[in-house]
Amino acid sequence: MLMSAPGNPSIELASALAGEIVRTFGEVRLCAFGTSMVPSILPGDVMAIRKADLQEVSRGEVVLFSQRGRLFIHRVVDRELSSTADCIEETCLITRGDRLCHNDPPVFSRDLLGRVVSVERGNRKVQLLAQPNLPIPWIARLLRASDRATYFYLRLAACWRTSCS
Repeated sequence: MLMSAPGNPSIELASALAGEIVRTFGEVRLCAFGTSMVPSILPGDVMAIRKADLQEVSRGEVVLFSQRGRLFIHRVVDRELSSTADCIEETCLITRGDRLCHNDPPVFSRDLLGRVVSVERGNRKVQLLAQPNLPIPWIARLLRASDRATYFYLRLAACWRTSCS
């Protein structure tokens, strides 16, 4: 959700720096760039992330993790035992973007950086619900199935933002 362009050295450096800040100071604020968490988190939203251990995170919470040199902010959909590269069974989180149809690779404790504790959209705080904020289930299916529908949703959200400011 946060950053794209795998292999981009500046993005990998920014990801490492954000990870180091949250590990050292316990909290970091980041701006969302992607659309995988629409409609819960929109591009441009600013999120406060607080350091958290794997055992502290519950299903439905939104977490920040690092994989393949990139940062992701996705929702926890499950917790399970999975084998690590060393063939050791370890508890991991199963995450997925609200707009995505597939789960991410398992998130192990070494990947987890923290949980999202607040989201700011414009000059106001947005409540991040335990489940995606979708009053009508067909909207969720439409956003998952169509990039064009997501584009129009984001355009409407931007118009709404400017008319309400």
